[in-house]
Amino acid sequence: MPALLRSLWDEPRPPRPPVHAARDCVLVGALIIAAVIEAALRPELPWRVASVLLAAAWFAALPWRRHRPLLVAVATIGVCAAVTVLTGGEAPQLSTLVALLIVPYAVVRWGSGREAVLGSALLLVAAGAAIWASYTGPGDAVGGFAVMSAALTLGAAVRYRARARHRELDQVKLLEREALARDLHDTVAHHVSAIAIRAQAGLATSVRDPAAAADALRVIEAEASRTLAEMRAMVRVLRRGEPVDLAPTAGIADLDRLASPDREGPAVAVEVVGDVGGVPEPVGAAIYRLAQESVTNARRHARHATRIEVRVTADDTAVRLRVSDDGEAAGGRDGAPPGFGVVGMIERATLLGGTCEAGPAPGRGWTVTAVLPRAGG
Repeated sequence: MPALLRSLWDEPRPPRPPVHAARDCVLVGALIIAAVIEAALRPELPWRVASVLLAAAWFAALPWRRHRPLLVAVATIGVCAAVTVLTGGEAPQLSTLVALLIVPYAVVRWGSGREAVLGSALLLVAAGAAIWASYTGPGDAVGGFAVMSAALTLGAAVRYRARARHRELDQVKLLEREALARDLHDTVAHHVSAIAIRAQAGLATSVRDPAAAADALRVIEAEASRTLAEMRAMVRVLRRGEPVDLAPTAGIADLDRLASPDREGPAVAVEVVGDVGGVPEPVGAAIYRLAQESVTNARRHARHATRIEVRVTADDTAVRLRVSDDGEAAGGRDGAPPGFGVVGMIERATLLGGTCEAGPAPGRGWTVTAVLPRAGG
């Protein structure tokens, strides 16, 4: 238990809190307008003007709830306590102030471990003091604590669900790096094998044909340079000590496999434009993997699709991939966070210095586009 509490206390803030300035401005404006309307419709409300001004000040602090959650909570509690004392025990009675339940939610959702613990304790103590000051029965007391606890619990649930998704995304990235490391391993092994063969040939012919030995040295130099360039791409690529798949690495020339007529589902059309003969193997393998994942996603998720088009275009600087289908996006596909497959595709393209994007096409279907530098990043 002490270790658990220490872990909770030392927990950092969730990374990258969202910045929604426009959305927060709309929220604050709507709450202030609601407070003004409520005050106008309730002539019996005490301290009407002061209550509206106070509510406006509270609502104006809400945009800082993600980046300064504990400060916003302390300010809310302090101002409420001061107003209660100055008015002789009459706390603000605007129903619109129920929106301030965003504050306990934000303390647990966006605060660090110690901020969440301290903020929750302060808010519960403040709620208890407010209930005690205007005690009307056990029902109201239980209801007040239940509402406050619900806001805190909801913040904790959303926080740890977001953390679980973040861990899953990290796992997907790690697996994609492992796969890319295997592809690069096969490529480097190919070059090293070529170097060894040419070195053996040079040694065998060096006595009777010095020119052949010189040619072998030039080939060895070129292969070694390419190997070193591709080895640099392995920096920051993780790999576990699992058995290596010794099957040849698939590349652009193998894209026709995706159009196999014996596969179920929509037909796949593959088109390759440009010279792809000199594309480095890591880039060719990445193009194949991206196309394979895109076609698999289209077969699984594109409803009523009849055709999937895979188009690869190569020029002197880049290799471009475009995979599109004519199906209907499945429920939740539009506007949803990218799935783990898409995350892995983006990670693979990024590691090679390229980009990958996926989203609905204008009108109908889904499109994946990727651009990789021809030199392999």
